[in-house]
Amino acid sequence: MRLARVEGNVVATRKHPSLEGWRLVVCQPINLEGEDDGTPIVAIDPHGAGMHQRVVVSSDGLAARRAVGDNRSPVRMMISGIIDETEEAAA
Repeated sequence: MRLARVEGNVVATRKHPSLEGWRLVVCQPINLEGEDDGTPIVAIDPHGAGMHQRVVVSSDGLAARRAVGDNRSPVRMMISGIIDETEEAAA
């Protein structure tokens, strides 16, 4: 699982049939300070995250394939949750 920020939507005129009806978003991985940390990824979004919202992205391909209902789907990344707020751990 990774922290990320939603940066945009993916528009595809042709895609795998298992992705029909699913919102695809571009997510920029970030570190705990909110700074970019890696290459942007594309994920399915079952939660309706808004632009620039912080999210948790799972790379569990099996869970993503189960979500779309097709074991042969090419989907791998899925937004697992939207981050409302964070707390710093007490030292």
